Amino acid sequence: MSELRADDPRQLGSYRLTRRLGQGGQGVVYLGHSPQGARVAVKLLHASLSGDPVVRRRFLGEIEAVRRVAAFCTAQLLDADLEGDRPYLVSEYVEGPSLREHVVAEGPRLGGSLERLAIGTATALGAIHRAGVVHRDFKPGNVLLGLEGPRVIDFGVSRLVDSATVTTSHIPMGTPAYLAPERIKGEPAGPPADLWAWGLTVAYTASGRHAYTADTHREVLARILYGKPDLGALSGRLREIVEGCLAPEPGERPDAEEVLRRLLGQDVAGDVLSSGAMAAIAPTPSP
Repeated sequence: MSELRADDPRQLGSYRLTRRLGQGGQGVVYLGHSPQGARVAVKLLHASLSGDPVVRRRFLGEIEAVRRVAAFCTAQLLDADLEGDRPYLVSEYVEGPSLREHVVAEGPRLGGSLERLAIGTATALGAIHRAGVVHRDFKPGNVLLGLEGPRVIDFGVSRLVDSATVTTSHIPMGTPAYLAPERIKGEPAGPPADLWAWGLTVAYTASGRHAYTADTHREVLARILYGKPDLGALSGRLREIVEGCLAPEPGERPDAEEVLRRLLGQDVAGDVLSSGAMAAIAPTPSP
């Protein structure tokens, strides 16, 4: 979180903006306040992109994706203005750092803390996929560590499952270090690409470094296609699950609900996503 810059707006519609929360390829996210005083997150499209009809359609797609996803695993959409010169979205403000910020500040997670994070994020992905959405940019920076468990945010490059396997560009969108091989190759990509990114996110959380480290984006992509990941910080069952998610062929990867069942390590009675949501926020037993 940082101070507003001189050229940042102070008001969007009825929302007063007070701080910067972050910035991405599509726009800037601000801490805002509703007329009733509630804190919200306001995502404002970059001025340079506002006139691009493709970007505006993608912004609309983000709204549709978030509305389809279960409330417990993402920041819920509260309001939107797509008609003005600078479209913006207003969503629930989630108190807490991103997973990336947490690892940078506090170091890697280990033991029960790491397992709870793995369970919570797998649960969120399971809910996202069950809603018919593919995230396509799952990474530590897009996981917020809220008080009630991790929340997955930023659906700006997501696709609905019924159109997610259609390749629309030879230039893959998303963060290079977390791109699945099929996306790098420009091949159809669906939920298995998110499971690839989940595996790398867990590996990053355990070690504090990317599993495919290199000096340039091109070298990172080459390592993903032809190299092997560094999973040295993982062991046991969790390592086996992550290795399965990093299978080169998408058809060989487990889906999110299968990953969750394996993480829970037991026969789950009832809905596996409900069990995962509860396990993700359970306290670690005393030794």
